[in-house]
Amino acid sequence: MEDNKQIQLELKPEVAKGQYSNLAIITHSHSEFIIDFATMLPGLAKPEIGNRIIMTPEHAKRLLSALTDNIGKYESQFGEIEVPGTARGTFNLSDFNPNGTKS
Repeated sequence: MEDNKQIQLELKPEVAKGQYSNLAIITHSHSEFIIDFATMLPGLAKPEIGNRIIMTPEHAKRLLSALTDNIGKYESQFGEIEVPGTARGTFNLSDFNPNGTKS
């Protein structure tokens, strides 16, 4: 029998407002995935990382599944999300040189 416990979450006001990100830098090791969320805007010398999320490979795969499910629901309600061009949606830290600019 599955145990259906409810999780009580606290959402602090400074977190509730969220933070914009248009760049995700993903790296991984044997035991964890690291996702750095950054903002890349015209006029800024380099993208600024606003949040870093570290998770186990199992939780990363669960996140992938949840995103896939939610994107499917979104597209069935609002239509297909267009991704123009061939630009990559994520980058690896090795894609950037030490001074923080794209090599």
